[in-house]
Amino acid sequence: MTTKTITKKIQLLLSTLVLSFTCSLVGVAQQSLESTNQALRYSRYSRISLKIIPIQESSRDFVLQMPIEKLEDNASFGDYNFYFTILSGYNQTFADENLTKLEENDLKLNTQNHFYFEQKIKIPEEQNVAIAFLKVVDTRQGDEYYYHVDLISPFVLGHPNFGAYFGNNIPFDQNFLIQEEALLFKTKGPVSLHTFYYPTKFDSPYPPMEIKPAPVPREIKVEDQGDFLANTPRNFDDYGYFFIQSDTNSTQGLMIKTVPQAFPRVESWEEMVDMVVYISTRKEHEALLEAQDKKLALDKYWFGLTKDEEAAKTLIREYFRQIEFANILFTDFKEGWKTDKGMVYTVMGPPNGVTFRLNAEIWTYGNLDSNSKINFTFARVKNILTPNYYTLNRSRALQPEWFKSITLWRSGRMDF
Repeated sequence: MTTKTITKKIQLLLSTLVLSFTCSLVGVAQQSLESTNQALRYSRYSRISLKIIPIQESSRDFVLQMPIEKLEDNASFGDYNFYFTILSGYNQTFADENLTKLEENDLKLNTQNHFYFEQKIKIPEEQNVAIAFLKVVDTRQGDEYYYHVDLISPFVLGHPNFGAYFGNNIPFDQNFLIQEEALLFKTKGPVSLHTFYYPTKFDSPYPPMEIKPAPVPREIKVEDQGDFLANTPRNFDDYGYFFIQSDTNSTQGLMIKTVPQAFPRVESWEEMVDMVVYISTRKEHEALLEAQDKKLALDKYWFGLTKDEEAAKTLIREYFRQIEFANILFTDFKEGWKTDKGMVYTVMGPPNGVTFRLNAEIWTYGNLDSNSKINFTFARVKNILTPNYYTLNRSRALQPEWFKSITLWRSGRMDF
């Protein structure tokens, strides 16, 4: 055998080994919360909506309620693969083979509107950060949906030790509750729960390039509504938000935001006037606020932007569709459209990229591989009412893209 032949055989063997190694890497592609694009979480065309609701039974013991809402008709369990795990950090890598697959016999309930799983887990004493992670793959087209929630982290003050449920025993998985509707609170411990009511209303946020801090109310009104019996339905008749606790000396509790019957849609002409603040000039908005006939003023406003009746109708429909999605996705103790995320979502549309770090959530618009992409960074803020409270890092550098999007809206050319 010649030296040349031996060399070729060695090269062929090396090529085979490299190809085999590369294929094995593809087969176990590693992801982390910091690298995984979770844009489908905020898509207007998602087929399902994921949620993890922790019930904290002790400092290290949790029941994970995992209701998965069916946004498409006649959803079948076989259309999806379901996985979950507990991560110890946002940079911890994972692959499907490291996740626990949830089978059909793991379902606690399968209703017309939900797949519902429930898992009990215990976090090791030495683990300082614990993140519950849920992944669902649409087997028909390969779409991957993700959801995560911190169980133990510097941004979590504790989770409630009781659950809130709709009448069909599906956990309360929405960001809001329609006024006068009831929830059933189930607890294994105390016979009663305590209610604090906050009738506070909030203004819309400053735009992304406004770097001066928004005014903060010196006092937030709160009413102590006392105890109510657990394991019985509880109505919420007032508008605002409530904080439910089993122990008022702890930081653990559940926030319930109540909203009008029409929510997440627009309720009145006055509300519509408030909502157009994001794409209006200050002069236009002040004129709308001062107008006696809000409907007439709004008709003139929308027609004035497009100079075309059909284009104006399309613009109205698309703008308030964005408002509706913002309300569904981002409501916390504020209506979704009044949050920083809701403002950006309304004007810029759904982000192309969504990634998470322990202390931030980053939205990317534009081609993810392009130098021309723009990022909106939402800083995570520790808050007793919710473990998922974020505020936008404002910067004058965001102004060009912001004004560009507003111009597209005002010309009737914004299209998601």
